[in-house]
Amino acid sequence: MEDVALSPDPNTVHPLPAHDRVVFLRPVISSPKILVGDYTYYDDPDGATDFEHRNVLYAYGPERLIIGKYCAIAAGTKFLMAGAEHPTMGVSAFPFTMFGGRWAEQTLDIITAMPSRGDTVVGNDVWFGHRVTVMPGVRIGDGAIIAAGAVVTGDVGPYTIVGGNPARLIRQRFADDDIKRLLHAAWWDWPTELVAEHTRTIMAGTPEEIESIGNRLDGKVS
Repeated sequence: MEDVALSPDPNTVHPLPAHDRVVFLRPVISSPKILVGDYTYYDDPDGATDFEHRNVLYAYGPERLIIGKYCAIAAGTKFLMAGAEHPTMGVSAFPFTMFGGRWAEQTLDIITAMPSRGDTVVGNDVWFGHRVTVMPGVRIGDGAIIAAGAVVTGDVGPYTIVGGNPARLIRQRFADDDIKRLLHAAWWDWPTELVAEHTRTIMAGTPEEIESIGNRLDGKVS
């Protein structure tokens, strides 16, 4: 009988050989300002391997985009970075500085003094629907679902579903106690062999079942 791999190789660019539109992102990212965890994938029929240039926009400053493991990112999802910000402390929001010359000499200090919203941080096991837009400095918790077309302007809690423009809470996926169980179990940090063993439970089981597996991993009685 042919051996079946426990899990796909996270270093494979195209984990589905017949579908070039699906790529594991970590092996195609070259920018040190974009950090992506294992098994996070991007699905796009048009240039999926060029994610860091087409989908991470205005990354001119030191701010980073950090995305966790096992995230699913649909086509057209965009991450706007802090370089998209314009000065708004005065009369005009026009970015004179970027055009150089005397404009830059007179205004550079205004730009450098602008406060930064910091890194954009996405947790693990987050699902982004089609054409989501994420604004600079947003933090999205583990297990969140971002509905198609949403514009995420503020932080998103773990295991919540948000949608709309601006994105607002639709509902929590689980009760508070169950969310605590899932965050403590952190299945995305389990060894790949354990994930492979319990894939069915991860997909269709309960928070209590995930907690039980995590407790065994930690050497606790469950």
